[in-house]
This record gives sequence, C-alpha cells and structure tokens, in this order.
Amino acid sequence: MESFVRSRRAALQEHVQHRQEVHVVLGNEACDLDSMVSALALAYYLAKTSLESRAAFVPVLNIPRSEFPLRTESAFLLQEQQIPDSCLIFRDEIDLHALHRAGLLSLTLVDHHILPSGDAALEEAVIEVIDHRPLEREPRCRVTAELVGSCATLVTERIVQGPAELLDRQTAALLLGTILLDCVNMTPEAGKVTPKDSQYVALLESKFPDLPARSILFEALQTAKFDVSGLTTDQMLRKDLKALSSDGLVLAISAVYVTLEAFLQRPGLQQDLCAFCQRYGYGGLVAMTISFNERNEPFRQLAVYSQHAAVRTAVCGVLERANNPPLDLSPLGSLYPNLCAYHQGNTVASRKKVLPILKDFLREWGTAAGTMHPADKDSCGMTRPEPKDSSAGCDESDENPEDSDVAGEAGALEYEPRGRRDPGRCPRHGDALLEDDAPLPPTPMNSLVDECPLDRGLPKLSVEAIFEKFSHITVVRPSASSSPEKK
Repeated sequence: MESFVRSRRAALQEHVQHRQEVHVVLGNEACDLDSMVSALALAYYLAKTSLESRAAFVPVLNIPRSEFPLRTESAFLLQEQQIPDSCLIFRDEIDLHALHRAGLLSLTLVDHHILPSGDAALEEAVIEVIDHRPLEREPRCRVTAELVGSCATLVTERIVQGPAELLDRQTAALLLGTILLDCVNMTPEAGKVTPKDSQYVALLESKFPDLPARSILFEALQTAKFDVSGLTTDQMLRKDLKALSSDGLVLAISAVYVTLEAFLQRPGLQQDLCAFCQRYGYGGLVAMTISFNERNEPFRQLAVYSQHAAVRTAVCGVLERANNPPLDLSPLGSLYPNLCAYHQGNTVASRKKVLPILKDFLREWGTAAGTMHPADKDSCGMTRPEPKDSSAGCDESDENPEDSDVAGEAGALEYEPRGRRDPGRCPRHGDALLEDDAPLPPTPMNSLVDECPLDRGLPKLSVEAIFEKFSHITVVRPSASSSPEKK
C-alpha cells in the first residue's frame, strides 16, 4: 500500500501529459476516516487487478489539503502505518472537471453515491459506486450498496475476493481501524455493527494476528479523533462545525473537544474569534464543549461570541430561556467583553438538540432584528481585558450594536460549510449552500456533540439497532461491461 500511494502523483502527471485515462476513486466531501481509507484501499485493489486497463488508478481525498489536519484520526492512522500524507492527492490538487472535459476521467464513488450539484457534470463519468447507506436514487452504473456499519467493510469484502497476496498488513490495519471506529468497537448497544462488519473484522484479525487488539486500536483512534492539541483556534472551530443562516445573520455552532476553561485560555483567543467570524462571514459563534469525568459522565459547557452586542444578547437570551429542551445554563466568568460563558446543567442536550432552538431564533431574528452591518475589518486587534464579574453571563454595555437592512421574512437554513469553498466567497445568506449540500449523504454520526450512541458515556442498555428495520440489501448492477474500465 505504501509504495502504491507514493507512486500516485507521478502516475497522475504522466497520464495527464500523455492524455491517457485517469480512474479516480473518490470519497464523500466529509472525508472522514471511512471515506479516506475506502478510497485508498479500493484504488489499490483496482490498480492491482485491472491488468488490462491502461488507466492510472488514483485515490483522491475530497477536501483541500489545508483541511487535512482537522481529520486528526485519519492523520494518526496514516502516521501509524508509515504512509506520509505528503503523498496523498487532495481535491484541490486535481482538476476533475478538466479531466472530464478532455475525456480522460473515470470515477468510482465510495461512501456516497450522489455527487453535489457543483460536481453534477461529473455524473456521466461515474462507472461504479460502493456505499453503505440507503440509495436515494439508483446510479446508472455498477452499484454495491449494503446497510453495514462502515463502507470499509464492503471494500474489505471486495479485496478478499481477489488474489490473497493483495491484502497486506498495512491495508488490513487501515481497514480494521476504520471499521472499529465506525462500529464503535463492535459494541452492539451502539446500534452500528452488523454481522457482515463482525465477519470481516474477524477475517482481518485472523489473517494478521499481530494487529493491535480491538480495544487498543479503537481507543487510540477515538483519542486521536478528539485530540485538538495541535490545531489552531480556527482549525479547532472548523473541525466539527455546523452553521445556521437567515436572511440577516449567519451563526456558527462548533463542537470543541476541550474544556471551556482550556479553550478560553488559548493565547490570542479574542483576536482569533474575531478573525474567524470575519473570515467566514459569521455574525456570531456558539462553541459547545464536552468532556468526561472519571465515571465517564459527560460535562458540558458553552460560550456565545459576537462582536455585535445585539446578536450576543439575543442568542444568550434564547439559550437561557430555552425549555425544549431546557439547557439549565449557569453563567461563568468571561475574560472577554464579547464572549459569554456558561456551564450547561442538562448534559443530555447535545448540539443536535440545540440546533432547532437556534433555527427558531433565526426565523424571528430575520423579521424583527432590524439591520446590522458587518464588523469593521480592523476591529480584531483588541487587547486582552481584565476578568469580568462571574455573576453576569453577558455584558451589554461594552458596545453599541451596529445596524443594517434586513429585507423580507427569514427562514433559518442549516448547512455544513464545505471545505473547497473559498472563505472569502462564503455567502452570508446560505442561499447556494443548502442546495449544494442537500444531495450529499449524511456524515456518519460519530461526534459526541451531535449525539452519537455514546453521548451519555458507554451504553448500559441495549437499544433497537437501526438495521433491524432493514433486511440486508445487496445491490450489484453491472454496467454494460463488467470491467471497471471506462469504455
């Protein structure tokens, strides 16, 4: 696997220069560990088994290279397997549309089956799909779709059908770690694992008995996933980010995987928060933190930041008054005049449950808030203020709200900011983002802030697995040619 990955850039350049076919294996835009490993492993398999094809098989990570440090679990697993990320090819390093226009592109999609609208022109280049989610529509190509816990399980199944020597230890370790993380260490109570996931985990372990024990590998990946020690504030906020938009305001809601105290003590935080909101066009930020005590019980805190006192006061007020669910907020002291900090007593209220509260707020804001201008571009150079009195959650006296026009009735739109989008061009009204992201299959539910099955710690009671509603679905529809080559 390592030598294959190292050779892909040169192979791509050579085929482009000689106008030869390039077969790209592409994961989804979330580019989590499952998408990355599935793309790498399947491209490796196709390159070794498609002996009659003259195409260059190239795995492409569907994010810009600058976004890769945010995928800490992916970076960790590659480093453990001595596969340098410098050899990977990212979406901003290959022009798929130009290759398609030149008639050189073939596409295999893994971990998704519908391209976003910005890539709609590439649909006709798709010759195969491997996905582990229900099909929203049937692709007109060869399809392998089955409701399993991890797409890597289906890729493993494909690989073991080939020559035995193709499955080396590096590839097996990548696949095993991915399935374990997606299936929450094969815990039935989490409702993710299926018999097929268990079957191929056992097969990988039997072929390579020296691989790390399940619990050790899972804990290492889980720790890496929530390790933000090497990230900048900007990266930390973007690592697990959702945004809500109305006609007059865009709010960022970030999951932060450190305690609020540690987050607030980051050097230059005031300037970083100001720059973050200005860079991506956010009028305010809600940072939700989660940590666990020695009994594995969650501990939640949150902070509300905005340079606009009107926005900050309104968001704080709606969260403090929330009753569906109640957040049970207790104000904490804040080192910064533009930031309000809280302890969240209701630890069950994850971000997934807070988002509807903020959506409702934005609908009302769009019709009643008046107008608001963006903050001045040079207003981020603030000095660190003295600590404020902890008796108040938010101080309204530090700044007068600035006004601008808000037209019409607002509807709150939710989107996940896309990595390839130029931050300088990020729209403030969420108009195109919802349309662009709607076809994208949902990101696997593995964020503790987005209410994963371990949201309250390790499960103690079994819950009905989602797969009980479905029988195993395996769809294999060969195209006109059973070969993976583009004709």
